[in-house]
Amino acid sequence: METNIVTRFAPSPTGYLHIGGLRTALFNYLYARANGGKFLLRIEDTDKARNSNEAKEAILRAFDWVGLDYDGEVIYQSERFGIYEKYIQLLLGEGKAYYCYMSKEELEDLREAQKARGKTPRYDNRYRDFQGTPPQGIQPVVRIKAPLEGEISFDDGVKGKISINAKEIDDFIIARSDGSPTYNFVVAIDDALMGVTDIIRGDDHLSNTPKQILIYQALNFKIPKFFHVPMILNPQGHKLSKRDGAMNVMEYQSMGYLPEALLNFLIRLGWSYGDQEIFSKEEMLRLFNPNDLNTAPSAYNQEKLLWLNSHYLKVLSVDSINALLPLYNEQIPSQKIQDILYVELQERSKTLQEFVALLKECLLPVKTYDEKMKNKLQTLENIHLLKELIIYFKAIKNPIDSTKVAETELESFANFQGIKPKSFFMLLRFALLGKSGGVSLAPLLASLEKEEILLRLQNALANLEMA
Repeated sequence: METNIVTRFAPSPTGYLHIGGLRTALFNYLYARANGGKFLLRIEDTDKARNSNEAKEAILRAFDWVGLDYDGEVIYQSERFGIYEKYIQLLLGEGKAYYCYMSKEELEDLREAQKARGKTPRYDNRYRDFQGTPPQGIQPVVRIKAPLEGEISFDDGVKGKISINAKEIDDFIIARSDGSPTYNFVVAIDDALMGVTDIIRGDDHLSNTPKQILIYQALNFKIPKFFHVPMILNPQGHKLSKRDGAMNVMEYQSMGYLPEALLNFLIRLGWSYGDQEIFSKEEMLRLFNPNDLNTAPSAYNQEKLLWLNSHYLKVLSVDSINALLPLYNEQIPSQKIQDILYVELQERSKTLQEFVALLKECLLPVKTYDEKMKNKLQTLENIHLLKELIIYFKAIKNPIDSTKVAETELESFANFQGIKPKSFFMLLRFALLGKSGGVSLAPLLASLEKEEILLRLQNALANLEMA
């Protein structure tokens, strides 16, 4: 077990939390919690023009839904500008940063000239050692003094040793002309001041790391351990789009997915433990190690997610299902229906949405009848059989209060008619559900009241007798 581990998740509230972000949060959460460390949440909301309060709230709701708890209060970068200003002034005072008075036009002209010569566009350090009088009417930016030679190296927990030639990094901006600090600067400051020891994040941040290391070094901060995880791709190997699954995490709740299934799905996108597919939260905490993260990108697999969700749905308690039904605008049914029908519906459903749809299908009166099925069943023999079923069910004295009793009644009717039970099941299914497929007949009969069964039989008879 590692000691004094501190990890963080630091989303930007310019959009909703998507599953790639949730996977990053999960990896950081598991590593901290498994080692008795701290897991911190920081909202990177310095971009006032693009920030959304709704997105901030959605991030917190998503954390609450999947059960990822964090230590202390949420940290908002927008409340820390005074801290960033202090460190900008410190670097200026120590000669490790400087004011650059280059106008946007000058910078653009420089870049165009460099491109014309076949060179990579970059700032030419013209104000790095400037001692003259600043030009009038220019609000300067602040640039850090990057090393002019040597290498910037670090050991990445996923990708191994990474070395960047110092010449590839120019004197990048740490404060804009309006005084606002830049992303790489505030990230490094916050991670250092929050005591973050390990940073697990997507490898789209890999290019930022050398710049952040330079800020750590300039301020004599301890450099954390980095783990850059390959991105989640779609099945075709391209960047994940909303259509592939990169949507708001809370949309997964609306679609009927369980948080346990989503977390189990995400941990397997980039990490494995033998051939094991199903992991409880306790097992994740016990087995996860960021040193075992995959070096290759993972592919989003909708069928795998549905399979996992159906697994967790099957083992969900009745009370848990009832607690979730209001999310899908469904009333909690009677105890009889819970006892008889829930197990059947859990076996047949892959999502809670499907569960609710099947529940409504069973409990609500039939509104439409399948035309192909009707045409197939519309014979004098079936109409006679349906009339016999109505007579039989009217005569039943004792309640049909279990699947076993329902099966016995179906067998008794078949014996009385001298036919096989299965020979009239399609007809009965048409009467009770109006279609082929759906739940088994015995639990459906056992869950409905006698009056409802008779009403459905009579309505189906009327429908078959229509020309």
